[in-house]
Amino acid sequence: MTFDIEDHKFVVTGAASGIGLAISRRLSELGALVSGWDLETDAMAADPAFAHTVKVDVTDEAAVLSAAGASIQALGGLHGLIASAGINGLTKPTWEYTLAEWEQVMRVDLTGVFLSMRAVLNHLISEGYGRLVIVSSVAGKEGNPGASPYGAAKAGVIGLAKGLARELLPSDITVNCLAPAITETDLMKQMTPEYIRDKKALIPMGRFCTTAEIADMAAWVVSPRCSFTTGQVFDLTGGRATY
Repeated sequence: MTFDIEDHKFVVTGAASGIGLAISRRLSELGALVSGWDLETDAMAADPAFAHTVKVDVTDEAAVLSAAGASIQALGGLHGLIASAGINGLTKPTWEYTLAEWEQVMRVDLTGVFLSMRAVLNHLISEGYGRLVIVSSVAGKEGNPGASPYGAAKAGVIGLAKGLARELLPSDITVNCLAPAITETDLMKQMTPEYIRDKKALIPMGRFCTTAEIADMAAWVVSPRCSFTTGQVFDLTGGRATY
């Protein structure tokens, strides 16, 4: 299946590794052009999956606006953005979080998504078409003890997607979220072994989600074929989530 995204142009944030890299490569395999955003761009520059790369901190408003303009110019337009940049934060009880630790998670996982999407919205609105996809998490639906700030931010982007989706109706610009369970990426380095074991035990399929599974879902959601779903959350939790 091609998903009809050949020659479509996308920005992927957090594209240098993990979920963002897997999504970027899958879109490229399907013929799309990808502009990858990340703080680490050396490896991306040599990766044929990327037509363009930008070094950008998604929490920096000026940097995000500049990156959006550079991506649109380099690609010759834009069909959508996949907001994948994120951090897990420390795994510990909420009452042990400092304000600075809390704010770091919120800046990257919530404010960074807002800034990234806002930076491309005027272009998509002028074109009358677009696909905005946010990588949220099952933690945004159910919460994860030991990572409450992360869950709060991921719940926040679900609310953001639902509100923005309705603001854009009845246009052909959709806004949706992906909600995977824990996926085997570098984010696991920020988690304790006990936390990882606990979360794996919650997945009825008995395994973690793969980046390839998330990438395939993303390719569908950003395609023209996914045309009648907006403001929704696509589940990738192996049966864990109940809604």
